[in-house]
Amino acid sequence: MKEIDARGLSCPAPVLLTKNTIETDKPGQIRIILDNEASGQNVSRFLSSKNFSVTLDKQGNDLIVTGTIQEGGISKGEGAPVICDISQEDHLPKHDKKIMVMISSSCMGRGDDELGAKLVFNFIKTLKEMGNDLWRLVFVNSGVKLTIEKAQTIEDLEELQTHGLKILVCGTCLDHFKLLEKKRVGETTNMLDIVTSMQLADKVINI
Repeated sequence: MKEIDARGLSCPAPVLLTKNTIETDKPGQIRIILDNEASGQNVSRFLSSKNFSVTLDKQGNDLIVTGTIQEGGISKGEGAPVICDISQEDHLPKHDKKIMVMISSSCMGRGDDELGAKLVFNFIKTLKEMGNDLWRLVFVNSGVKLTIEKAQTIEDLEELQTHGLKILVCGTCLDHFKLLEKKRVGETTNMLDIVTSMQLADKVINI
């Protein structure tokens, strides 16, 4: 078994360490020691995408992620840059654009936060008008507050997700605001996922 001590490391270092280890050493089993829930979710999801069966255990203040390679080996080719499993998620026709929208605040614009909150709510409600061009929705910084329980935007985000939209929510940001357990929509993600999505998108819109 290969072991990685990733305690004290911030996103996306634990995922990158795990990625480099399985690509270099090709272990049949790997154990990663972490100290925060967001990293635990990110590393677990990454290992699953590489065809590892994953268990997550808590030992005191530590989280232990253990991955065991399943029959068939690593699902992605050696050195594959895609952390998000784009090949399986991308169901859009070739002629459609891949537009990624990144929302970095819980309100839109500056000047009046109450008005800004109404604007971002209306913006999310109207996103469905983009049709299949809307490929990925990413929340960072205080934008993650739009994905938690009791947020006005939850119903509209759940509808978008039900219709196949991939929603990514920054785990570091959730952890910073102590909201990890309150997230109700989207997939907890890391900066490597976000950068990879930006590379693959035809267009990125920042809000």
